[in-house]
Amino acid sequence: MPCSLLGLHPWEAGRPSPAVYSSLAVNPAGEAVVSSEQKVYDVVLKQAALLKRQLRTPVLDARPQDMDMPRNGLKEAYDRCGEICEEYAKTFYLGTMLMTEERRRAIWAIYVWCRRTDELVDGPNANYITPTALDRWEKRLEDLFTGRPYDMLDAALSDTISRFPIDIQPFRDMIEGMRSDLRKTRYNNFDELYMYCYYVAGTVGLMSVPVMGIATESKATTESVYSAALALGIANQLTNILRDVGEDARRGRIYLPQDELAQAGLSDEDIFKGVVTNRWRNFMKRQIKRARMFFEEAERGVTELSQASRWPVWASLLLYRQILDEIEANDYNNFTKRAYVGKGKKLLALPVAYGKSLLLPCSLRNGQT
Repeated sequence: MPCSLLGLHPWEAGRPSPAVYSSLAVNPAGEAVVSSEQKVYDVVLKQAALLKRQLRTPVLDARPQDMDMPRNGLKEAYDRCGEICEEYAKTFYLGTMLMTEERRRAIWAIYVWCRRTDELVDGPNANYITPTALDRWEKRLEDLFTGRPYDMLDAALSDTISRFPIDIQPFRDMIEGMRSDLRKTRYNNFDELYMYCYYVAGTVGLMSVPVMGIATESKATTESVYSAALALGIANQLTNILRDVGEDARRGRIYLPQDELAQAGLSDEDIFKGVVTNRWRNFMKRQIKRARMFFEEAERGVTELSQASRWPVWASLLLYRQILDEIEANDYNNFTKRAYVGKGKKLLALPVAYGKSLLLPCSLRNGQT
């Protein structure tokens, strides 16, 4: 288990995460602008500051007074969230069993909201979704953050928000990612793609850290834990993109950096043709290497979470990283072959993830060497 990446230790005071590789980018006009990575890191700093402030003044069980829902109704709402999580993310769901009931139910509620949001643009009714519909969804989000849930599933998240120091910005940013899917089908460079990955997946990490909790014995900074959670979301989304190249192409979408495709001697037409060539293999090797680097960055942060919360996160990390192995096993044919992890490997991942969840936080092991 690597405890450092590129020789950096983000838990050291005042040092940003290595996930922020550059603070400036260059726009088409040749002007220096703040990079997407820096913009997202600014969000990380804000979320970490909110959590630290709340840890000094713990959140009590204080549901918004105008959320009129009996306790047994909330239990039913959380149970339904658990059923949805079990149906669509069974390995992750099983991993949550070690968490306290309050944390477990909260993670289910967050998962369900994220899934419902994603299905707005990727679900069966995606062709009918408009920017106005997303605006209405964002208004519903604002309402549930003030204790006015629209339905049972909203109520579970609204209650969760009252119990944990969860900020609305990552949720809003995820909806912005859905807006991107309505208007954008190409990404000029990795800076643009990074922002998209943050919107649709990195945000999940920022939503989850306050619920997962940080180990009391951890020496890591709160900022570094948030950065690692962000890195896991980025890694997962990059993996999704590499797995679904052919499927996305058939929908007219290419979620790959256009400049890197051009440097590799590839074009949109090559992707639409779907022929695996040496150029494609070499391009994919570089893309997979980048995704793995984000997974390595995420590994350190998982060890800093409260021990009971680590198991489902490790399970998710290990399973998604294996998708990259399957792409390689398919000789980089992600045009007509969908890389997936079989049920047997998924089940084997659970004890491995559990074993890793018992390890000391990486910040402590680093201090012992």
